[in-house]
Amino acid sequence: MGRYLGIDYGKKRTGLAVSDPTKTIASPLTTVLTHELPSFIESYAGDENLEGFIIGYPRQMNNKPSEIVKYINPFIKYLKKKYSDIPVYPVDERFTSKIAMQAMVTGGMKKQKRRDKANVDKISAAIILQSFLDRKE
Repeated sequence: MGRYLGIDYGKKRTGLAVSDPTKTIASPLTTVLTHELPSFIESYAGDENLEGFIIGYPRQMNNKPSEIVKYINPFIKYLKKKYSDIPVYPVDERFTSKIAMQAMVTGGMKKQKRRDKANVDKISAAIILQSFLDRKE
């Protein structure tokens, strides 16, 4: 059984999350520098049986794509070319950073750890992935 890899793509850092083998629960995985993302995915895909890439696709309130999409679209194109046998699913990621911050507060994470943007990024990736998993059922 394969897993899904959730991606919260950013210009500097990218948060990653992974599903369990039953594709029911998303868990934060790590945060990597975006320029290191292709090599991280290559290594991770070599170790795990990936069944899909779930990538956050930010939209504005008027449903038009956000500015960062100009960076995300080439990355999606790269994934589709490099991993042609693994589907890529863009998922609306509006408010995931706010939801991630609230989840950290509710979960009792200390203020110092909440300030670490890497934690927000990987939790955001888990939220993006979990929303996909919930809709898939």
